[in-house]
This record gives sequence, C-alpha cells and structure tokens, in this order.
Amino acid sequence: MATNTAQEFDSVIAICKSLFLKKTKDYGTAWRILRSSSITDQIFIKAQRIRTLEEKKVSKVGEDISSEYIGIINYCVIGMLQLELKSDDPYEMEVDQVEALFDEKVNLTKELMMAKNHDYGEAWRDMRTSSLTDLILMKILRVKQIEDNFGKTLASEGIDANYQDMLNYAVFALIKLKLK
Repeated sequence: MATNTAQEFDSVIAICKSLFLKKTKDYGTAWRILRSSSITDQIFIKAQRIRTLEEKKVSKVGEDISSEYIGIINYCVIGMLQLELKSDDPYEMEVDQVEALFDEKVNLTKELMMAKNHDYGEAWRDMRTSSLTDLILMKILRVKQIEDNFGKTLASEGIDANYQDMLNYAVFALIKLKLK
C-alpha cells in the first residue's frame, strides 16, 4: 500500500487548524493566560481520557477519541507558541497573526516528522494507536519533569521538542483511526 504521509498529515492538520481558528474567533486568544504547566496538564487530561476510553471502550460524555487527539494537537501548538511569546507580548492577538504562528509551528513540526519518518521507516504505521497514546503520556511526564526542573535539562530535548513529538504522535493516531 502506497502512503503519502505528508498529505495525510496536512489533512489532519487542516481539521485541527480549522477548529483552532474558529475557537480563536469565538474566544480570542484567552489561552495566552496559560502557563506552560497548565498547558501540559491540559494535554495530560486529554491523553488520560483517551487511555481510559481505549481501556473501557465506552464514553459517557459523548466526545470521541478523535476529538481528544485534535485537542492534543492544538494544545501542543499553544504550548509551542507560549514558549516563544513573551509575558509582555499582548494577550489578544489578531486571527491572521494566530494563523501565521500556527502554520509556522506546524510546518516546523512537519519537517521534524518527515525527517524522523525517513530515519525510522514510518514504524508508527505498524504501531497500535494505544501505544501512541502511551508515548504521548510518557512525553507529558517528561515535560512535567523538565518544568519542575525550571526548564533545565542535562542531556535531553527541551519542552518544545516534546510538544512537537506529542503533536506528531497525535497526528499519527488520527491517521490510523481514519484508515480503519
């Protein structure tokens, strides 16, 4: 089966971006108030809910796993933006500016994904979706530790690289869920 990961990535991101921009129009950039630790906790909540739904196979709230992965992707973008934006930057940003920043972060993350896919031979295609969820949870725990260490690492990637990995794992999960 021939695959076009770049195209599949773009299709998933288009759905995430559309929702992100609609919410920006509805709520503005209220997410600017969030600290990195709060963003990490939001991603954790979504990933933990996915894991619970994977194990229990029943949702009492009605939202499905896909919507939680979309939330992870969008919170990862928010996390990357917050790492770059300064506390004295304006909290309210124009939708066009937010869209440009969203695209910038996603494009950098896509480049990373394509490089890793080349080196790993798209191994994610043979993984279970539940493993992708677990990898996201592991990355969250790593980010929490880095945050608790005030951003300092001795031999590890920084928070931004972990956000990029989580975003890519969530995209892979959505691609796999769509292909079923």
